Amino acid sequence: MRFITRTLLLFSITFSLLSCNSALKTEELPSFIVLGGTYYTQIVIHDDRGAYLTTNYQRGSAIPVNTPVNLVSITSKTITVALANTSQQLVVKNIEKHTGDDIYRAFNKLFAKKKVNLSKFTPLEINHIESGTVANGMRKEAVIVAIGYPPITETFSQVSNQWVYWSSRFNRFKVNFENGKVSKVVD
Repeated sequence: MRFITRTLLLFSITFSLLSCNSALKTEELPSFIVLGGTYYTQIVIHDDRGAYLTTNYQRGSAIPVNTPVNLVSITSKTITVALANTSQQLVVKNIEKHTGDDIYRAFNKLFAKKKVNLSKFTPLEINHIESGTVANGMRKEAVIVAIGYPPITETFSQVSNQWVYWSSRFNRFKVNFENGKVSKVVD
């Protein structure tokens, strides 16, 4: 009897885990997400060997803001896109404990049907957005476009005057703000 109970329990756990990460069908997606659709990156995304974790480590090659991508697939935990006009694919892995976002909200933060209007940024901000870096004087919105969202496990609110980012799993840096603009970056 114990063997049957354990077997059934193991089967149900395995089935649950497999079904959690299966590709979502078109009819399961919100109207703003279309499989095969073309979208534009809304932040500079770091491609670390074909993957981007929403924890937002600042390592790997930078994919510029406004890069066109095609949505290949989406599951409850991942988004796979192909960079337009290339064979390169990127798997976005949503780490919900660091973002607080479900896969749809993560998608909405990273991709949109329209390009980011860079004309609303200052020349200094545009320069750093293009290089995926941060400098004194940048506004919070420009920092998000340039290096993405800080993990919520370190930065509880974007209203805060200090945002903590992770360069890698073991290295953090702080972006300090005064009056809504970067006042200091501390590594």
